[in-house]
Amino acid sequence: MFSKLFGRKKEAPGLKYAPNNPNGYGNWSFLGTDMHSHMIPGVDDGAQTIEDSIALIQRLQSMGYRSAITTPHIKYDHYPNNSINIQAGLHTLQQALHEHNINFPIRAAAEYYIDDHFMQLLEAGDLMPIVDNQVLVEISFMFEPIRFEDIIFRIQTKGYKPILAHPERYAYYHGNIEAYRDLRDKGCYLQLNVLSLSGYYGRSVKIAAEQILSAGLYDYCGTDMHHIKHADNLHGMLQTGVMPILQQYPFMNSRLQLL
Repeated sequence: MFSKLFGRKKEAPGLKYAPNNPNGYGNWSFLGTDMHSHMIPGVDDGAQTIEDSIALIQRLQSMGYRSAITTPHIKYDHYPNNSINIQAGLHTLQQALHEHNINFPIRAAAEYYIDDHFMQLLEAGDLMPIVDNQVLVEISFMFEPIRFEDIIFRIQTKGYKPILAHPERYAYYHGNIEAYRDLRDKGCYLQLNVLSLSGYYGRSVKIAAEQILSAGLYDYCGTDMHHIKHADNLHGMLQTGVMPILQQYPFMNSRLQLL
């Protein structure tokens, strides 16, 4: 059955997947809060209109999510967002939810691309954390940053703890589970893009996600929701045998519940 679910002959060590269930395996309520998404309209490559934003939130709510921390990109060359325009966009979205009688608490943080601009914001202490001092960061999909361990250390010395977004998507770490262990040992939390386990981002990403999950190295789970196609695929996962494992995994999302 594993080969039908994930296109491989063998399971990742330690993972025992249930059969597909046409009636589904419940919903995503066990996570409570989604902590990685792009639902503020028009600020990045996520939702483009307020109607898009509302549709995505309604889909999340229908699948059991109770709240969300949305995380627009801050990447200076592509998405030069800042706390001012992000908070303004969040306010507009919250107003629209109220007008549509949608009770879904949402607040904003950011997904920071580690570059020179990020380092300037870090030095200024001008970051938008997911919770407490925890900051969501991403790195190049092509090359590991030079002296990445020094950057992690610098983030920590400024009083923050990095959450590395979708580590399974960085191909230069594939096949090296010790690289992921090393990142956590150096003080990074790791965040699963849940659609990685469905094969949405390709076979190699799926395999890496399985291995990290099997090793118990993930801390958070996020949708990285950008558009309705993501929502459709997220809903489709509810019928697959990966759900019982995810439902039992000790993700830290429960600590993020917005009331």
